[in-house]
Amino acid sequence: MHAVALAAVKKLFANGHNICLIPQNLIEFWSVATRPADRNGLGQTPEKVDNDVGVLESIFTVLPDNASIYPEWRRLVIAHSVSGKQVHDARIAAAMNVHQITNILTFNGDDFKRFPSVTVIDPESL
Repeated sequence: MHAVALAAVKKLFANGHNICLIPQNLIEFWSVATRPADRNGLGQTPEKVDNDVGVLESIFTVLPDNASIYPEWRRLVIAHSVSGKQVHDARIAAAMNVHQITNILTFNGDDFKRFPSVTVIDPESL
């Protein structure tokens, strides 16, 4: 799926879109990238992932975490009865709401269906 995601990002940049990340995106990337391959990770070293994160920070706008995200997250998890691992997706939706971002590029569109303020863009659709 890497090639599809990369092509979608290139197309969005070519069309003048500003692509943003939040710290949670980078934290989750670090987790997966450094997790052993036999545990559904990429098995990379922290040094390699640190370099990769630096590259991502130089390419994309990294929006800051701030004090407004937690109360918005709490509102969303209560309003939409969110539980389990999906609380992490709710935090992404909360940060998007706080930063007034409406579109998310993701292969996991079903994770965001419950949030009416979030419009999912599947990379394969671009």
